[in-house]
Amino acid sequence: MAKIGIFVGTVYGNALAVAEEAQQILEQQGHEIEVFEEGELEQWQSYLDQVILVITSTTGQGDLPDNIQPLYCSLRDELGYQPELRYGVIALGDGSYENFCGGGRTFDELLQEQGAIRIGEILLVDAVEEAEPEVFAQPWIKQWGELVE
Repeated sequence: MAKIGIFVGTVYGNALAVAEEAQQILEQQGHEIEVFEEGELEQWQSYLDQVILVITSTTGQGDLPDNIQPLYCSLRDELGYQPELRYGVIALGDGSYENFCGGGRTFDELLQEQGAIRIGEILLVDAVEEAEPEVFAQPWIKQWGELVE
């Protein structure tokens, strides 16, 4: 079983609800989970040889929420290459906007550029279609947790 850090970017709490659901499911699978609502570079670095799950909503024109923006900037500007990192992304957004799930896609692009290894595909959650993103994400989280093993 893996040690997984869940880093959350949220505005209204939907991404946090998905993170709490992910924590329950992944712990039931035997993984060790810690959730970071205000994740910092040092916390991220403690998972470089483990697994990270980024769960973030999208704001404005496809931007990251304020609570995860500093972490993203630190990864981009200070950390750089991280080829040992294995990760997953759950991106929340509104399908009626041009930059649908832009926050999660932006985070994924950065991690790909830095050599990290994505486990599975990105889960895109459309707020227009899904009133309860934490319920919608359950099957993906279960499958992802099995891929991590």
